[in-house]
Amino acid sequence: MADEAPEGSKTTYVGLIRGINVGGRNRVPMAELRALLESNGLERVQTHLQSGNALFDAAAGRAADLASVVASEIARAFGCEVPVIVLEGERIPDVVWNNPFAARGCDPSMLHVTFLEREPDEKHVSWMQTFDPSPEALAMHGDAVYLCCPGGYAKTKLSNTFLERRFGVVATTRNWRTVSALEELVNAR
Repeated sequence: MADEAPEGSKTTYVGLIRGINVGGRNRVPMAELRALLESNGLERVQTHLQSGNALFDAAAGRAADLASVVASEIARAFGCEVPVIVLEGERIPDVVWNNPFAARGCDPSMLHVTFLEREPDEKHVSWMQTFDPSPEALAMHGDAVYLCCPGGYAKTKLSNTFLERRFGVVATTRNWRTVSALEELVNAR
């Protein structure tokens, strides 16, 4: 897809930064994060909430590149070594559209999406065929893992750490309210 983009074309990206502004550790003021991203050539930078959600425009086809740049710049500027996942903005409406639990009646306040840095290979996905997380549920679509956690995410066994180990890739989770807000922000652009 990157090869198809006209030279100089811009794409909207969503940066998902894990582990900043949580419980006083890894404090990264959003105004400073926006300035940092802009100083690295990203355009139309905006953040959502205080927990590491950023939208920005950059040259098409650079998601993996941008994740590395953002992570290293945050480490340099704020001293925080944190995982960063960057998705093309069009992925967010796709994630919302493909949510299998919305139609099954999962309470939206108990619904979460774990974003993976890339789609895992088959050997890291096969465990899902026999795994029963009841009363929780999970489903996967590409690089997005949908979680329905009736007891709340704070008590789930389907944490980032668990999913990272199983899938063999970096992951970060957002609640459904945040994913829906990111979709609105992407669509407004």
